[in-house]
Amino acid sequence: MADDAAIDYTLNNPDTLTKYKTAAQISHKVLEAVSAWCVEGAKILSVCQRGDKLLEDEVAKVYKGKKISKGISHPTTVSPSAYVTPYTPLSTDLEEAAVALRANEPVKIQLGAQIDGLGTIVCDTILVKTDEHKNGEVSGREADLMLATYYANELLLRLMIPPGLLTSGTEEEKKKAAAEKRPTQTKISQMVETVVKSYGCNLVEGTTSWLFERNETEGKKKIVLNPPDKEGKTEGSPEIGEIWGVEIGVSLGAGKVKTIDQRPTLHRRTAITYQLKRPSSRQTLSEIVKKFGNFPFSLRQLDDERAAKVGVVECVRSNVLRQYEVVTDKDSAPVARLLTTIAITKNGVVRLSAPPALDTARFKSDKKITDEQILKMLEQPTARSTGAKGKNKKKKKKPAKKATEEEEEEESSEDE
Repeated sequence: MADDAAIDYTLNNPDTLTKYKTAAQISHKVLEAVSAWCVEGAKILSVCQRGDKLLEDEVAKVYKGKKISKGISHPTTVSPSAYVTPYTPLSTDLEEAAVALRANEPVKIQLGAQIDGLGTIVCDTILVKTDEHKNGEVSGREADLMLATYYANELLLRLMIPPGLLTSGTEEEKKKAAAEKRPTQTKISQMVETVVKSYGCNLVEGTTSWLFERNETEGKKKIVLNPPDKEGKTEGSPEIGEIWGVEIGVSLGAGKVKTIDQRPTLHRRTAITYQLKRPSSRQTLSEIVKKFGNFPFSLRQLDDERAAKVGVVECVRSNVLRQYEVVTDKDSAPVARLLTTIAITKNGVVRLSAPPALDTARFKSDKKITDEQILKMLEQPTARSTGAKGKNKKKKKKPAKKATEEEEEEESSEDE
């Protein structure tokens, strides 16, 4: 740890981006596997356990023999239809351990890996597959929800780009663009809300994107969409050289949320120190610090799950640990979420770990986005092309197609 001060962990150091990209590759591989396991009747607990085991196995394959920390930056969570927050049941809570996935419900899969404290997290929403309809067309409100979430996410990623960064033209035009005011929290919420309302949906209140730092996935900056109160204020703006976890949450209901009476199983360490009185609490905290550092973890990841349930009580009460309450849609309406870890470089937004682009051709809706300003923004790239010229210039009409093209271009620009 003494050598950490001498290491440059900014994106100016190519090794930093390499570590982020390695963590992202692991996250993508595990997300793909977990998504395939989410079929009708699958037990959520089993899927989460298998996901964490695969994360551990894949992390163990990289940076062998290096004296650096590595592990899980976010445990595998699988949240049922109306759940807003990540959900990870315990094997010792028998009722929750028996919860199984239902056909066609939208489930949110969230997980992540970290290398040397540089973590990536990804969340995707999928519709639980049935044997009869594995890759068939989706229509009705499910299609509205998936399309609204996809396009809202694409718009939000473009709003993360600092003003003028991708502007072409004369130096004077570039300076003028760079001097433009950044959109306010209210403006960002309004624009994203316009997208989701086009599909008869609403933003989930309090959806928050965070600045990622080394050993920290809730940094000094945040962007809050549809804040429920004055405390949910945006703090800071995205800048070149930063890593962000960009999140979008969309509901088929009104977007209001409620905390339900269910045991919180997801926790993370805080910066607060306190002399714990109970030996069981001290033992639990010691294991947490050793295994997870400051990253979120599930109680089921600890050696003795039953002892952990007791040991965390004093830790939470003294604010040494933060527990993530279980939050659902207030109307019990279906909810979709996406989370993308991005790097903001001089060439724009690089998607480090991102949910797969939605196959929009599968989703049939009688609704569409009509706002001309937003449609124009969705057609804009999120990054400057640095080598994939002419590779995908066909079919420019649909924003979803354009977004898919950009991802291929971004892969070539990640090292810039």
